[in-house]
Amino acid sequence: MAEGSRNEPAMDARRFAALAQAYGGDLRRWPEAERMAGTVFAASDAGEAILRQAGTLDALLDSYRVDAPDKALHSSILQAAGRHIVQRRRQWFWWLGLGLAGIGLAGAVAGLALVTIVTPEVQPDHYVLDTDVTAFGDAGPDAENGEENL
Repeated sequence: MAEGSRNEPAMDARRFAALAQAYGGDLRRWPEAERMAGTVFAASDAGEAILRQAGTLDALLDSYRVDAPDKALHSSILQAAGRHIVQRRRQWFWWLGLGLAGIGLAGAVAGLALVTIVTPEVQPDHYVLDTDVTAFGDAGPDAENGEENL
């Protein structure tokens, strides 16, 4: 048995043509497992014709060159990228501000709930409003002498 044909079937023209279309006319570009059988088949007349056709396409593809972009295109791409970055930053700051406002609102609601739960309810009928009492103490006749009523 030949070394390339251990457990592999011999390469036929259809398989050889498919590999030449996929990887080109240079057998060095082919997958390692296919090279040995491809080299054997390439020696035939059909193999030479297929490789010649694939080589022509390779030469056309290798000769294709793309011109460098002009400065106007380059600057317009950079300007568009700059605008995009600025817009993304504005969106990010807007969402950040919205998040902070939400956190502040949640804190206010939690604080209100805590104050509502902790403070006792005021019963207005237990207290008699006195016109001589202020938030700083009694404003009665003794307050003029400098004495405080507690």
